[in-house]
Parts: sequence; structure tokens; C-alpha cells
Amino acid sequence: MPKAIKCFVNYVDATNKVVGKFSQYLVFVMMGVLLFESISRTLFNQPHIWVVEIAQFTMAAYYLLGGGYSMILDGHVRMDLLYGRWSPKRRAVVDMLTAIVLIFYLVLLLYGAISSLEYALRYKQVNYTSWAPPLAPIKIIMTIGIVLMLLQSIAIFFKDLATARGESL
Repeated sequence: MPKAIKCFVNYVDATNKVVGKFSQYLVFVMMGVLLFESISRTLFNQPHIWVVEIAQFTMAAYYLLGGGYSMILDGHVRMDLLYGRWSPKRRAVVDMLTAIVLIFYLVLLLYGAISSLEYALRYKQVNYTSWAPPLAPIKIIMTIGIVLMLLQSIAIFFKDLATARGESL
């Protein structure tokens, strides 16, 4: 593999590892927000209108930013009916084909995310709830997460290509 591809793969892997390790702590932030609301509501009879949405936004950031890291860890669901019996080269070829489909899907998803982000920024879009938070921050996070997953998909494609060719990356 050319040196530029190796650098790309290493850079994308390193970036997704850092972002993924950061995003794993967002679950604790969400739990803290929900615990705060539970205590506030039961002990002090003081419910808050913003808690559910903050928890939803935090969870969305968690799985969107952690998607690339999950791909590095091979943590996605795979039907292992035949796959486990195949040789590493055959798995790599099949993974390359599915990576192409995934890249196509993520490009379409990114197009929609950018369009949605543009709309949220242009019209100062807010959520249609009583709290009405702005939606641009979560849409920025959504777009970043999709970009990171797209880059990781391309990196995984190159890793599988190297494996299929009998090379190491």
C-alpha cells in the first residue's frame, strides 16, 4: 500500500479512537442528568422541562461520535452463519463489497446532514417543545459523527484491500 494510504488509515484510526474514548463518557453525563431530575422531582417536587431533551441530545452525541470507534473495535452486529468459516482473504473481499455499500449510504447520509445543518443555522431552528432548544449544536455533532464514520469506512476498506492482497497495513 502507498505511504499516503497508510498515513490516512493511521490518522483516521487515531482520530476515531480519541473521539470514541471521549464519547464513551457521555453516557455518564446522561446518567447524571437523569439522576439529577429524579432527585429533583421526587425529593423537591421540582421537575425540569429541559432534562429529557438534554438526555436525548447526549445519547445521540454518544452513539454518533462513537460510531467510528465501534467500527475500529469491530463492535457492530454481523450475521455469522458463513462468515466465521471463511478465510481472512475471503472475509476481506466480502467486507470490501459491504464497505462500498456503507460508504455510499454514509455519503447520502452526510448530504442530508449538511442540508439539515444548513437549514438549522439559516433559520435558527429550534425543537418544537416547551423548552425549545436550538437544534444546530446537535446537528453539528451529527454531521461530525457521520464524517468520522465515513472516513473510518474508507480506512476499513483500505485495510480489507490490503488483507485481500496479502499485505499488511
